Amino acid sequence: MTSSSVAADMELDRPNLEDYLPPDSLPQEAPRNLHLRDLLDISPVLTEAAGAIVDDSFTRCFKSNSPEPWNWNIYLFPLWCLGVVIRYGILFPLRSLTLAIGWLAFFAAFFPVHFLLKGQDKLRSKIERKLVEMMCSVFVASWTGVIKYHGPRPSTRPHQVFVANHTSMIDFIILEQMTAFAVIMQKHPGWVGFIQKTILESVGCIWFNRNDLRDREVTVRKLRDHVQQPDNNPLLIFPEGTCVNNQYTVMFKKGAFELGCAVCPIAIKYNKIFVDAFWNSKKQSFTMHLIRLMTSWAVVCDVWYLEPQYLREGETAIAFAERVRDMIAARAGLKKVPWDGYLKHNRPSPKHTEEKQRIFAESVLRRLEEK
Repeated sequence: MTSSSVAADMELDRPNLEDYLPPDSLPQEAPRNLHLRDLLDISPVLTEAAGAIVDDSFTRCFKSNSPEPWNWNIYLFPLWCLGVVIRYGILFPLRSLTLAIGWLAFFAAFFPVHFLLKGQDKLRSKIERKLVEMMCSVFVASWTGVIKYHGPRPSTRPHQVFVANHTSMIDFIILEQMTAFAVIMQKHPGWVGFIQKTILESVGCIWFNRNDLRDREVTVRKLRDHVQQPDNNPLLIFPEGTCVNNQYTVMFKKGAFELGCAVCPIAIKYNKIFVDAFWNSKKQSFTMHLIRLMTSWAVVCDVWYLEPQYLREGETAIAFAERVRDMIAARAGLKKVPWDGYLKHNRPSPKHTEEKQRIFAESVLRRLEEK
């Protein structure tokens, strides 16, 4: 049997889509070939299914995976109960005491330095920087943090910015205990906001309001001014703009890649053997997040300082951001997804969502036709 006859037989066996469609759904003059857009127009169920897939792939980035239960039989249950008693009855009080003593020592040293050394800015900044690093180390100790740092420690020099993937606010604490970064962070209420205004501003941190467009413009100007000053602390940005569950990485905002300076990637990967470090700010306050960490056995984390990257000739800021995201994702073992993290806080309009779902459904059907 020749190859042409085999191809002809396969063509005859191939189902005709028009045979499966209602007669009134086809145009009066039937087209020679049925296109994907025609199939989508007459198949709202398929479009809705594709939309569900899109929504699932997006929300999956912001879900905390519950640990598998292991206390399922009479032999393991007593050990689990013993672990609960140790974690909540012994470790948590000791860790709380450690954190309280650390805060008392910090405030006892920070406020005198902050108010009594106003005429000696360099000395005051140096002492405040060391105090902030010390307080972050106390926080890490309160979780029994096991942190491994790989690569050269960041240095203080102008024309550079550090970017990292973002899982929780503790990312900043873990990085800050090694180097006093000036971080770009969303304004927070409560005791976190108090620390932002009274303490972290001393190391040059910059705050913004995600919902204020004018505030964004001011923030961009502050970023450009900060990277030009040689005496400022290294600038740290989380370009995802929101916390992701450390299994995926969403799109990087291009602002950090338009500053005309070296971009130093940092990859952060948490080991979930004892606790999931992901902070879902919509479901849990930061205080409760810290309590969950303090009642776990330990927080295990790896941090990689990667090689500085520069904008290549003819490369756009968006392409530059994607190249750096590729590096971080590869080093930390994260899956890349083409979503904007701000959609977690501001959902798109139904019209925009419908259009995205349609495009996704067309791509799926196109791949099926090619097969």
